[in-house]
Amino acid sequence: MESCCSTKPKSPVIPLSIMMFVQFFIWGSWFTTLGPCLGSNGLGDIIGDGYGSAPLAAIIAPLFLGIIADRFFPTQIIMAVLFLIGGGAMLAVPSLAADAANNKGLIANLFLLHMLCYMPTLGLGNTIAFSNIKNQQDFPKLRVWGTIGWIAAGLTVGFMGWTSSLNMFYLAGVSSIVLGFFCFTLPHTPPPAKGQPINARAIFMLDAFALFKKPAFAVFAICSTLICIPLAYYYGQTGTYLTDSGFKQAASSMTIGQMSEIFFMLLIPFFFRKLGVKWMILIGMLAWVLRYVLFSFGAPEQTTWMLFLAIALHGICYDFFFVTGFIYTDKTADKAIRGQAQSLLVFLTQGLGMFIGFKVAFGALGAEYTKPVTEHGNLSTMITEASPKGVQLSTVDSFKQMFSVELPKFDVSNKDIAVNFAQTNKDIAEKTLALAKVSVGSLEAVKLKGEIESLTKTRDLMAPLAAGQFDSWKSTHEKTSAQWKAFWIIPAIMAAMIAAIFFLGFWYKDEPESAEQAKADANKDPEVLH
Repeated sequence: MESCCSTKPKSPVIPLSIMMFVQFFIWGSWFTTLGPCLGSNGLGDIIGDGYGSAPLAAIIAPLFLGIIADRFFPTQIIMAVLFLIGGGAMLAVPSLAADAANNKGLIANLFLLHMLCYMPTLGLGNTIAFSNIKNQQDFPKLRVWGTIGWIAAGLTVGFMGWTSSLNMFYLAGVSSIVLGFFCFTLPHTPPPAKGQPINARAIFMLDAFALFKKPAFAVFAICSTLICIPLAYYYGQTGTYLTDSGFKQAASSMTIGQMSEIFFMLLIPFFFRKLGVKWMILIGMLAWVLRYVLFSFGAPEQTTWMLFLAIALHGICYDFFFVTGFIYTDKTADKAIRGQAQSLLVFLTQGLGMFIGFKVAFGALGAEYTKPVTEHGNLSTMITEASPKGVQLSTVDSFKQMFSVELPKFDVSNKDIAVNFAQTNKDIAEKTLALAKVSVGSLEAVKLKGEIESLTKTRDLMAPLAAGQFDSWKSTHEKTSAQWKAFWIIPAIMAAMIAAIFFLGFWYKDEPESAEQAKADANKDPEVLH
C-alpha cells in the first residue's frame, strides 16, 4: 500500500520539451537572416565571420564536452551558465552596432563567444534528455520541439518586421537568458564520467577515426564533409538573396524549410525500408543540387514558385542526408565508440565542412557575385519601407507580409515617376496647410506630422528617380540578378560532383562491422543496407 504522503514523480517531458523549443528558438531568431541584417546596418564586412562562428564552435565543442561536461559539473548547471553568458553576448551586439565602423571586430568576437557557449548545449541538451526519459524512442517527440522552436523564431522575426533589424539580437539574447535560468529547474543530471580519468583517445575521437579503415565509411565521411561546403552557401547567403529578390520577411519565408523537415522526418522509416542508406543519402545530396539550380534559374526573373520550392526542399536535404547519415554511423560503429563516431560526424560536417564552406561562400569568390547586392540594395524594399502605408501595419497585415513577395517592377517610365513625385509634393503641401489649421499638440496635429514625415521620406527617395536616374537603378538590379544566377551555379556544380563521387564510391554491403551488428542485421531485409 502506498503511503498517503507519497507523490507521483513529475514527468520530465514538459520541461525537456520547453528546453528544446527555446534552445532552437534562440539560434533561429538570428542565424537565418544574419546576412541582410548586418548588411543593412553597416556590418556587411563581418557577415562571413558571423556565420563562420558556428562551425568554429562546432569544432571546439566536442573537446569541451569530453573534458568538462562529462566529469566535473551537473549537466543542467553547465547548460544554465552557458546560456546566461551567451545571452549577454547577444544583448551587447545592438549597442555596439551603433558605432559599426569601429566595433566590427568586437561584434564578430561576440558572435564567436555566443556560439562557443551555444554549440556545447546541443550535446548537453541531448544528454539531459536521454538521461531522464524512460524510452529512447521517445526522444524524437522531444527533439521535434526544437524544430518547432526554430519555426516559431522565424515567424516571430517576420511578424515583427525584424529581418534586417538589430532587434533580432535582443530577441536571441533575452531568450537565452530566460532559458539559462530555466535550466536550473531541469532534472538533476550528474556528470556521467565523474571520477574517471581523462581519456585522450575519447576526447580526440581517435577510436572513431579508425572507422576510416572501412572503405564505405571513408567515402561516406569524406563526401559528407565535402557536401557541407556548398551547404554553407544556403545557410550563409539565402537570407540576403531572398531579401534582394523581394521577400519582405525572409526569416518567415525560410521557416517553410523547417515545416517540410517535420513532414519528411515522419517518412524516414518508410523511405529507409524502401530505399536503403545509399539511395537516401544520395537523394539528399541531389536535393541540394536541385535547390541551387532553382535558385539560379529563378534569379533573373525572380520566379517566385522556384524560390519557394527551393526553400521547401530543405526537408529532403536535411532529413535524407543528415538524419540518415547519423543512422548509418550508428549502425557502422561498435557500441563502445558510437558516441565518438557521432561526435566525429558532427566535427567533420557541421564543423570542418561548414567552416570551409563559409570561407568559400564569403571569400573572394562569393564577394565577386554578391557585392553589388549589399551596396545597392533592393529598390522595391526601399520604396516599401519609405511609403506611408508601411509606417504602421495592422496585425492582419503583419501576418500577410511574413510570406509576401513584392518583386521590383521596372516597367514604370520616368514620366510616371515624375507624376507620382509631383503628386507627393502636392500631398505634402495639403497636409502642411491642414496642420496649420489645427491646434498645436492635438492628436490630429500629431497624426498630420507623422503623415508629412512619411511623405517626405517617399519624396526624397523618388527625387533622384524623377531626375532621370531610374534607368541606372534598373541596370543595377538586372546586374545583381544575373550575378545571383552565376553565384548559385557554383554550389550546384560542387554538390553534383560530390554526389557523383559518393554514388561511385559508396558500396555499403552486409559487412559485419561487429558481431553485435551482424547478429542484429541477420533478421533484417538486406535491401535496407544497399
